[in-house]
Parts: sequence; structure tokens; C-alpha cells
Amino acid sequence: MQRINKNVVLGLLTLTSSIFLLFQLYYYKYYLPPKNGAVFPKVKGSKAGQDNSQWHVVRKFLNLVTSHNIVVHLIDPLLLELIDRDLEQLQTFSDGSRSECKYFCTPRGYTTFGLLDKTWKLEVGLFQAAERMGFQWLKLQSKDPRLEGMEDLSGTEVPLHYIFKQATHAIHLVVFYERSGNYLWHGPLRLKLHMDRAFVPFQKLHFGRYSGAYNKMALLTLSIDGLIVQVPKEPSKFLEERSHSQFVECRYKEARSFFQLYPDDTSPEAMEFRKKAKALLHLSALTLNNLGVQFWLSSGTCLGWYRQCNIIPYSKDLDLGVFIQNYKPDIIPEFQKAGLPLKHKFGKFEDSLELSFQGGEDEVKLDIFFFYEEDDHMWNGGTQAKSGKKFKYDSELVFVEGKSYQRTICFIAYYPTNNCFFCIGF
Repeated sequence: MQRINKNVVLGLLTLTSSIFLLFQLYYYKYYLPPKNGAVFPKVKGSKAGQDNSQWHVVRKFLNLVTSHNIVVHLIDPLLLELIDRDLEQLQTFSDGSRSECKYFCTPRGYTTFGLLDKTWKLEVGLFQAAERMGFQWLKLQSKDPRLEGMEDLSGTEVPLHYIFKQATHAIHLVVFYERSGNYLWHGPLRLKLHMDRAFVPFQKLHFGRYSGAYNKMALLTLSIDGLIVQVPKEPSKFLEERSHSQFVECRYKEARSFFQLYPDDTSPEAMEFRKKAKALLHLSALTLNNLGVQFWLSSGTCLGWYRQCNIIPYSKDLDLGVFIQNYKPDIIPEFQKAGLPLKHKFGKFEDSLELSFQGGEDEVKLDIFFFYEEDDHMWNGGTQAKSGKKFKYDSELVFVEGKSYQRTICFIAYYPTNNCFFCIGF
């Protein structure tokens, strides 16, 4: 009898030990904190063998900024493409009830977020907290271009980019600033001499190769992979803007040198013309953007921006360029609705099309030139209103630095009276 009792006891002890061991293994797998000390549950829906370490890094970063009342929004192009496809579904299940690691677990070395400068105040405590959470960080700053101008004010340095790195994943935080034209701007990412160039693969980052300009965007709050994240309300629109977002700062130094040789016209007539021309440019941009027609500054207007950071007062008109393939029949009626009736129409769709609009005899005239592409160059036509003489202006097509500017084409346009260039991104 004693023998039987001993076997039973041994069996019970073995069973109990096995259950306890299984519990420990389960706890280790799902609840034991990783090296950085954060406790995260297993991501719901993640596939067997899928590496969700980057999900943990993103979650820790979001917890970090939330604890410091910093509002960030996702601008990562790769993730926004995925989110845009599933936007309706993500909005339907915004409570996260059907969340799974479908987005933040996709293989990549970094995740990109944006930050509006006016929504936060830089605190040293943020970086101290980041270090306690196991992050390494890097701040990149440069002079504030909003303080630079014709008066040669040297701007104080402002933060442009932050990098938060943990293990093999990094968070790239891009700082956006509101500028006087009512748009958002971010600066280029330029490393100082003392900085570690191996901190992250900087050349692979989606933002920072050049400055960028964007329209102000509305944001949408979603639950993505179990994380509460803000994204652009229209991800596809943001991605389309990014394709031609390269921003070229005005050459203030060269403009000051120009005005030393040729003093600027500051007469009341010149100031009034510039005021009207800028208002016309704003209205034209609004009208063409609403139509989805891409345009650029052309001819004398382009020259004024490039040479003297302003509109040339004696030009007496405003010049824009548009590719002929982007022409839309709605252009004329939409400008008429905006209070700019058609004054002249020269040429035809197949050859030298040019449209001129003017609100009144005392108002600034708007000329829209349509450009035609050939194999090795492009051209536009021009017609003298009084004589009817036609002119053809050839422009050289130049690709700049291939790899660095794959999505940007620069055009150098040679005109009889003024040389200019303009850049447009695709």
C-alpha cells in the first residue's frame, strides 16, 4: 500500500512539475520583456516566424511621444501605400477589433513619422526618457530659412530631423514648419562633420535628400496593428504630392548681389504691380491645382524668382508653363469662374497653344504657355498679339545627377531676351 502511495505521489509531482514548466515556457514566449525592458504582448494575427521586433520599436516610440504630449503622424511612403489600399477597411474596424500585424511588421529598416513644429516644445526630458527606454538618438538641425531674406538676416538653427534607433530598427521623425505662403516645409538632412555616418543608412531614408513643400493636410486617427496612429486623411494625395515636393529655396545671396548692381524698383507703381501679380499667382495656382493640372513658373516670371527673388516689375504680366498633355478643356471656364476671362487664345492644341487671361484693363495679365516634348528637347510657341508673328522657343532637356534626382527633371529654357531654368518633379 505504501508502495502504491509513493508512485501516486511521484506521478503527481511529475505532472505538477511539467505543468509548471509549460507555464514558464509560455510566459517566457509571450510576456517576458525583451532586453530593452518594455512589456508587450504578442501581436494579434502575426504569422508564425514573422519578425515583429520593429512593431515593438514603433510602439515604444509612440508611447514615448504620447507621454510627452507630442503629436506625430505617419508619413512613411511604403506603409501609406498599404494603408491607402485598405483605408475603408481600417476605418470600418477603427476600434482595432480585427487588427493584425499586417503593416508595421512588413520588413524594413526604419519607419517615418512627421511632426508639426508648432504642436510641440522641445524638451530635454524627451531624450532622457528615450535613453531610458533603450533608444539611441540623433538630432539634425540647420538655419531657419524663414528668417533669411533680402536683409541678410542669418537665421538661428532649428531642428529638421530626428532619428531614434533601437536594435536594428530606426524611427525617422521629420519636422514640418509652416511658411508664409500657407504651406508646410521640411528641410534637407545634412550631416555635420562630427556625426556618425553609419548611425543609420541615411541614403535610404525617404525624406531629407532635399527640402520639401506640401499643402496643409487633414489627419485621420486609425487603429493599425493594434496601435493608435494618425495618418493623412487622403494618403494617396499625400503620396502624389511627395512625387513633386522638391523645394528650391530662393537665392537670396545672389539676389542681393544683383541689386547692388541694379537697384530694385521700389516705386509705388512697382509695389502695386507686384502685389497684384502675387495675388494673381495665388489665384492661378488654386485654380490649376483644383483641376489637377501641374504647372511651373516660366519665362520672365521664372527669371524674376531665380535672379532677384521677386517678380520683375517691368514685365507687366505673369507667365506659367504647362505640358500640352496636361491641357484640360475646363481650364478656360474655370478661370472665367475665378474672375479671369479669356483675353487671347493663340495656336491650337497640336501647335503652339497659348492662353491669356485678364480680369480688367488695369489688372495683371496671365499667360499660360503649353510645352511640347520631343525626343531630345521640348519647345513652346509664342505669338505677338499686335502683329500676329509666331515664334518657337526650344528648350534643352537635362537630367540632373540621375540617382540623386531620379524623380526630378530640370529644363533649361533659352529665350532671346532672358535665360531661365525651371524644375518640375514627377
